[in-house]
Amino acid sequence: MDRPEEHHVSGETALDGQRSLFILSPGDRDGLSQQVRTAGWRAIAARRATDAAQRFLHSDAQIALIDMRGARDGEAGLITSLVPAVDAGGGALIALVDALDMAAVPGLLEAGATHFLAVPFTPVELRATLASAQRLVDRLVGGTTHSRRAQRIRRGDALYWERDGDRIRLSDNLARHLGLERQSVDPAAFIRRLPRSERRSVIAALRGMMRSGRPEAFAHAAPGRPGDRLVHHLRLIDGVVAADVEWLSDAHGHDATGRDDLTGLRSRQAALDWLERRQGLATTVLLLSISQFDRMNAAYGQVVGDALLGRIARRIERMTVDMAVGATVARIAGTEFLIGLTGEAATAEKATFLARQLIGAIGRPFSAGDHLIRLTARCGIAQSRPDDDATRLIRRAGTALADARVGGGEGIRIFSSEKRSRQVDADQLETDLRLALHRGEIGILFQPQYPVGGEHMIGVEALARWNHPQYGALGAGMLFATAERSDYMLPLSAHIQAEALRQAAAWPRALSHLRLSINVTAEDIAQPGFMPQFLNLVDMSGFPRSRLTVEITESGLIEDVDNATALLTALRAEGLAVAVDDFGTGYSSLAYLKSLPLDYLKIDSGLAQDIAGTARDRIIVRGVIHMAKSLGLRVIAEGVETEQQLDLLTREGCDYYQGFLRSAGVSSADLVALALKA
Repeated sequence: MDRPEEHHVSGETALDGQRSLFILSPGDRDGLSQQVRTAGWRAIAARRATDAAQRFLHSDAQIALIDMRGARDGEAGLITSLVPAVDAGGGALIALVDALDMAAVPGLLEAGATHFLAVPFTPVELRATLASAQRLVDRLVGGTTHSRRAQRIRRGDALYWERDGDRIRLSDNLARHLGLERQSVDPAAFIRRLPRSERRSVIAALRGMMRSGRPEAFAHAAPGRPGDRLVHHLRLIDGVVAADVEWLSDAHGHDATGRDDLTGLRSRQAALDWLERRQGLATTVLLLSISQFDRMNAAYGQVVGDALLGRIARRIERMTVDMAVGATVARIAGTEFLIGLTGEAATAEKATFLARQLIGAIGRPFSAGDHLIRLTARCGIAQSRPDDDATRLIRRAGTALADARVGGGEGIRIFSSEKRSRQVDADQLETDLRLALHRGEIGILFQPQYPVGGEHMIGVEALARWNHPQYGALGAGMLFATAERSDYMLPLSAHIQAEALRQAAAWPRALSHLRLSINVTAEDIAQPGFMPQFLNLVDMSGFPRSRLTVEITESGLIEDVDNATALLTALRAEGLAVAVDDFGTGYSSLAYLKSLPLDYLKIDSGLAQDIAGTARDRIIVRGVIHMAKSLGLRVIAEGVETEQQLDLLTREGCDYYQGFLRSAGVSSADLVALALKA
């Protein structure tokens, strides 16, 4: 009988929080695995390149180590076979080379490796390289906490066992497959569950590992499943015998009762079981579908598609867990995901809010090597009725999803417990907006701004939020889109400006150094008499002109550059500062800025975040910053979320920044407390 580890990935049981590394080495798989384990990582290792990309995707590793020693000059086949999966999955790829063959490194990096490690290496060098690769992964997929959470999800229904004193402790899923009623059994009971003809090879593998300390493996037929076989990959962890177990047959690529193997989320059957157990209880189902994914597959290949599905799953699960206690998340079809909500999260308002956040998260670009892949999603929502079973509830969510696919707006439809499927963002929102000002539903938040090299707040931007009585908190994008459709932009803009100035004028003396930035729309500046009316509003509020910055979007300016130039010149003459907001979202030439009298240029959040992307992204952002500085403008970056983005922006000469790295938008009272605490 062939040794099963020759054909299948070997691994070791992951400890809680332990990171995983995929190793592909034709000649030194076990030796590298041992060194990686000593460094504190879990190794999932293979000798053969066949199906290596799929193996990588189905493991819980996000970093691959590829042994390139002995490759012919210019040959990078092992690298190129894994690059699409690693890139699209937001991972890192380390090329292992001989110290005498460093000339090959540039070619390997060109082929797609993100790091390299030269043999011989010390334990310190190995740890440093792995740590550097992990930092890249954290940037791409959202940090170590999220990576570890994804790892725990993937292992939630995994097949594994370990020796626990004089007992063997099995995962729940493995105990079920072996027909054991308990998860903790004595070794003899464990052996008796295996076919009699194969017990000798099991004992031999265990004894061999105990003598040598090296990994071993054994395979056996699955009880009650003729033709199906399980392989146990044995490891010694601090003297304790442990094993990862996997199916040898491809028929078990998805555990029909547990987890989806590709994404780590729950399977369709697990989602149905969860819904059936909740029959008669208040439950809401979201069906989320990724649009036109087949075109993406055609353009980039199935390996990239599979990797992207894994990253989408991580975004969905992360956001759902953060916002909805007790929720379940499942992949129920190729590009369709189910989110089941309970308790307070099951209300129509909370479900709609979550759907909106999920669609926004999926809409953020995914980096895949030199490409940015942009996806869109649609969502159907259904609330349970007393007589619902799982099938009926999912069917109604599917009907709502079908409506969302053919409708406009933000792509969400809801089938409430009382009503038919309806759109959540069009006619009703337009009607509600006209009442929102009188009801006090339009609130103001202030997002702090900081110098790139300092800790003390220097200013704030006023942001609008609609606290809708049915849909919850709606951001400025939804608010202004609704206002534009309903021809209600001017009253809304005037209200936001007046309320922001009123609140800022009431700040205590300790905040008297803060600048206030407020937005002026294209509709505002097109109105006859806008400037004297606006200046009167400022003066009546009591807020000093010298501390006020007026922000106008790039698109609002370029509709009529001559009029915009005259207006901005007049505003500056009256003591106000002016800025271009969301720069980088339009399609105009950078050259038009030279004719505008500006004080600040605000880089759009998407452009600011791109600085941590590819070399091309950095060149574009660098060009914008350097152009602004050459024109004498100060530069503010919006949407800064990571220390790496801030470091790169600082290096390129950015002056100020705002974003979730330091603070989201806060109320006036919270702003005062935040400023005083600093």
